[in-house]
Amino acid sequence: MNNEGTRTVRLTVEVSDCGIAGLGDKDLDGCADTPVQSAGFIEVEQGWVTLHITHQCGPADFTVTIADRDPGADLATYEDITEIGYVSISGKVEMSGFTFDAAVTHPLPSLPAGPGTYRIRYHVKNMDWEGARDDGVDDHYLQIWPAPLEEPAIVKATSNASEYFLDREKFARDREL
Repeated sequence: MNNEGTRTVRLTVEVSDCGIAGLGDKDLDGCADTPVQSAGFIEVEQGWVTLHITHQCGPADFTVTIADRDPGADLATYEDITEIGYVSISGKVEMSGFTFDAAVTHPLPSLPAGPGTYRIRYHVKNMDWEGARDDGVDDHYLQIWPAPLEEPAIVKATSNASEYFLDREKFARDREL
């Protein structure tokens, strides 16, 4: 989908182990001054965004929307949705999976406001199923738009995995683990 001010792309990142994918500035000469933050399945540290995915290894399908304003959360399709602030020093970002070989990066469309502060909303579904179900909708959906830095937010949390990532000690205590 490409509307004026909005670009949506689909991509697949390969993950060898550890169940994470990442987003960061392309051709970094340093790291952005993004505060260290965490909100469930998404974390930001030293300008790098870590995205926990539905499975430990294999291909991970993502839909990514880059917009000039908040495109609105997809509350009906996704079980867990979190938001976090991000600072881009270049205005150009790329995604990659975690592999033991050379990382394959996937450049994304340029950020609409160039270098500056952005909001990232991460939608996830099927997190409790250790892998995707084939319903034609990617289990991972990112939205990125210009916004001032704000505290991380949990928009929706319904999976057991989200309970774990939000408070690991409470999760273990509640389940007498």
